[in-house]
Amino acid sequence: MKTSRAFLFLQGPHGPFFRQLANMLRKTGAQVWRVGFNAGDAAFWGGAAGYIPFQAALESWPDTLASLLRERQITDIVLYGDTRPLHAQAVQQAKAAGIRVHVFEEGYMRPYWVTYERDGSNGHSQLMHISVTDMKNRLAQSDGDMATPPAQWGDMRQHIFYGAAYHWFIMFKNRRYPAFRTHRALPVHREALLYTKRLILMPFLALERMWKTRQIKAGGYPYHIALLQLAHDASFQAHSPFEDMNAFIALTIDGFAKGAPLHHHLILKAHPLENGQSPLRKMIRDHADAHGIADRVHYVRGGKLAQVLGEARSAVTVNSTAGQQALWRGIPLKSFGTAVYNKPEFVSDQSLPAFFANPYRPDAQAYRDYRQFLLETSQVPGGFYSSAGRKQLLRQVIDMMLRPDTPYDAIISKPSTQQPTMRVVN
Repeated sequence: MKTSRAFLFLQGPHGPFFRQLANMLRKTGAQVWRVGFNAGDAAFWGGAAGYIPFQAALESWPDTLASLLRERQITDIVLYGDTRPLHAQAVQQAKAAGIRVHVFEEGYMRPYWVTYERDGSNGHSQLMHISVTDMKNRLAQSDGDMATPPAQWGDMRQHIFYGAAYHWFIMFKNRRYPAFRTHRALPVHREALLYTKRLILMPFLALERMWKTRQIKAGGYPYHIALLQLAHDASFQAHSPFEDMNAFIALTIDGFAKGAPLHHHLILKAHPLENGQSPLRKMIRDHADAHGIADRVHYVRGGKLAQVLGEARSAVTVNSTAGQQALWRGIPLKSFGTAVYNKPEFVSDQSLPAFFANPYRPDAQAYRDYRQFLLETSQVPGGFYSSAGRKQLLRQVIDMMLRPDTPYDAIISKPSTQQPTMRVVN
């Protein structure tokens, strides 16, 4: 059936995913336009039809957007992340005009899934207002199947490559966009160099990570893990109580020093895409030295978390999606920011010293219900960056975008007054 929808794409994940998504939507009969804000956006659109360069100052964006929505009779807006200023303004206007907003994000169950929601993600997600009891009740009436993950995780190299390419295009091809300003604090040329350096050094960083991981496993001591995040990530910037990662590191090491048994150690695990713009190793060393526990505090570069997470006594994070890997393993979790998994059934509300001393263990069944609910609604198998991942994602997400309901609307039941319970680790 041909659709009369008109889609306006804004900024997407690095790489060709948005172009391929647009091509598929055109095959449904929809009209598609894309606003590009820099040469990186233009390059990944690849000369496809419907490209609209925005070359004015950011201050004129709200008026330009309002004109586009009106003149092109836009019915749907598509974007990646909802907190950068350009997108936040678009979401606000779209909601006021009754226009659907399709929000893509990295998967809440990453790395094997992508998140697709309406109107907002992370702290703005509809999940923030759905209790685990609501999820469980509706799952009992559902005959849906859990989504099947890809056979392998192959996105990391492509992710870093596309990130480097995007910033290089802006550095050397951006003459058409003289007023462009990145929404991040770091200059574009600095980001491009860091991405390139990260890509070149990947084999050496992997060897260092492997050596450090073996050291930890051979140490024979009980340990806790702090899951570090990218300081410029939207989830950290918009939904965190901390100004920067240093503040989180300081609080975590202080809580560990005050509460953890003296024979326990603390592992601070960097994000897989950490590119070195923050001196994490020095921050950690300085705070550990100040508490006299440098021999019990360790820094591990990014990589697959499972290599060290399996034997951890607990995990601490701001609001990293990696927290769900801890919950899936039944590991006690303490989070400080706004996160879709921050439910009382499985995230501790203890003080940090008390958590390190004797952490609450999550309700395993409650988390399984929560996880199944996500997999039957907003988590779509596939990925943005590898060719195989994009194909798998496109097979399912187009139909989800064309449906009138949000991914959650069809599966939500009435609220319940049942109170959650938590157990203490013995």
